Amino acid sequence: MYKCALILAAGQGTRIKSDLPKVLHKACGKEMVNHVIDTLRKADIADINVIIGKGSELVKEKTSSREVSYSLQAEQLGTGHAVKCAIDFLKDKKGTVAIFCGDAPLIKEETVVSLFEEHNSNNNTATLLTSILDDATGYGRIIRDGNEVLKIVEHKDCNEEELKVTEMNAGVYCFDIEKLLEALNKLSNNNSQGEYYLTDVIGILKSEGEKVGAVVIDFEETLGVNSRAQLAQVESILRKRINAKHMDNGVTLIDPNNTYIGADVIIGKDTIIYPGNVLEGNTVIGERCMLYPNSRINNSTIENDVEIQSSVILDSKVGEKTTVGPFAYIRPDSVIGSHVRIGDFVEIKKSVIGNNTKVSHLTYVGDAEVGENCNFGCGTVTVNYDGKNKNKTIIGNNSFIGCNTNLISPVKVEDNAYIAAGSTITDDVKSGELAVARAKQRNIAGWVDKRGLLKK
Repeated sequence: MYKCALILAAGQGTRIKSDLPKVLHKACGKEMVNHVIDTLRKADIADINVIIGKGSELVKEKTSSREVSYSLQAEQLGTGHAVKCAIDFLKDKKGTVAIFCGDAPLIKEETVVSLFEEHNSNNNTATLLTSILDDATGYGRIIRDGNEVLKIVEHKDCNEEELKVTEMNAGVYCFDIEKLLEALNKLSNNNSQGEYYLTDVIGILKSEGEKVGAVVIDFEETLGVNSRAQLAQVESILRKRINAKHMDNGVTLIDPNNTYIGADVIIGKDTIIYPGNVLEGNTVIGERCMLYPNSRINNSTIENDVEIQSSVILDSKVGEKTTVGPFAYIRPDSVIGSHVRIGDFVEIKKSVIGNNTKVSHLTYVGDAEVGENCNFGCGTVTVNYDGKNKNKTIIGNNSFIGCNTNLISPVKVEDNAYIAAGSTITDDVKSGELAVARAKQRNIAGWVDKRGLLKK
């Protein structure tokens, strides 16, 4: 049977006090609305429509890679009005549509699957998610007759008996598409807020004898975000879930409460991660890696048996059995080979470093292609910028770059070449040559005394 989903993502969220649309605030490194979209994709929902309003162009930009469609809610006149704005998406469709909130990123894949299964197996016209609370104050109550839902009553409208009900509405629904469209045409905004409420659709369907069911889930999954404090709460829950998943998969987290792993990060077994590490984006960490405290790795691939200490790696690749840091900075578009040493206070920018090469300390390598088995002395700089253009340095295999060398790009150092310490290289160095480019030393006798600098 055909199934699709709507995501309500039009609200600005005044309580969160931000110029950024609420659904674009991130939890564990990913926009809340993208958490929801990705969960729906995992639950095998291919056709997803996002209902946008405030900041619509920015929401489109941040969700465009997800291949979703959009409906515009120009005015925010309630949840029912939001769904009415997606009528063009729903018309002429037959099957089931589920409705989710773009600011509630904790919904689980298995919950989405069970919602559809419950809806279809019981031939329901509508099925909603609910939770049981010890204190449901402030929430709409679910009034049942056995397994069937009769109505949803807002807290302020509950009578004495209804206030005793502990089952609350989670704000997630499944509907038969054709029946939903019929009910939307009957929605009224005759209430104190002058808004169209999606909850009223349940009452309309029941008045017409339609079957409405519910699936009870953990309240944690229903949590939405309306403030920075709630965003922090959601972030904490997601982080615990993510870290637990990695530990279940064979990763050691020394202190899970202080380890920050993004939702899409992949980590191989027997990797050990110390506290303070921040792993972001589509990062992939191999097996048996050692991540000592306080590194940030974003959108990068780290192969097996790599050791990283207190370093930053962005949009790059690090080969197996390589060591990085402490205090190294690997900037975007760098490819570090295997068995490489990138040491303390080394910066690599948009460069390729060949296997078995050592760049041990206090060195800058930018816009360079470096071969295998090279050695960089302390203080080496590839001078890649002439004030107008970035230029390339090429260094062949088995080359030795002495301490405090400046390589003025564009320049090429061929295989098996040596450069003497303190040299400023402006011309190519051929294979087998030693390049020495520095002024001859002069010692001036008596200079200190003549300047009156002699200390007695």
